[in-house]
Amino acid sequence: MTGGCIDWRLGAGGAGTLLAGALLAWGAVASTAWTGELPEPEGDIVLRVTGNIERVNGPDEAQLDLRMLKALPHHRLETRTVVTDGVNVFEGFLVRDLLDALGADGETVTATALNDYVIDIPYSDFERFDVLAAYRMDGEKLTPRDKGPLWIVYPRDDHTELQDIRYDYRWVWQLVQIEIQ
Repeated sequence: MTGGCIDWRLGAGGAGTLLAGALLAWGAVASTAWTGELPEPEGDIVLRVTGNIERVNGPDEAQLDLRMLKALPHHRLETRTVVTDGVNVFEGFLVRDLLDALGADGETVTATALNDYVIDIPYSDFERFDVLAAYRMDGEKLTPRDKGPLWIVYPRDDHTELQDIRYDYRWVWQLVQIEIQ
């Protein structure tokens, strides 16, 4: 798993470089935390979040476009799936980062796909594992034709317990809505 990384070694720049790196990292996180009012989407809404959340920008929901979602810290995950061949490289954001940014609180996340597939996912999954909401796979943008625009992806190869059919059902592709309960 990699994200926006900062080299914390004290090279030629010494403590000044360390401080500048820390300020840049804090600024990147703070700018995506959506404190106060949630901004309005500028593009097509790709994800709606409802339920027990503090930050909304629509009628009792957070309406998010891809630009807003890409403002969350970027992560990369290499793992196998049960519906693709070999190891795939997924890019996106951690679902827990989204939930934190929206001030979500609950026990269950109900995920709904474009084809009306619905599954309840324990909120604790997003705290225990680096579950990704991927918008790219193997360098290509995910579209509704190939499991996009968002696909919930578990770090399957990193945890033996995730190689279980109960978790496979939680890999929601064509994700369009989540409800926090």
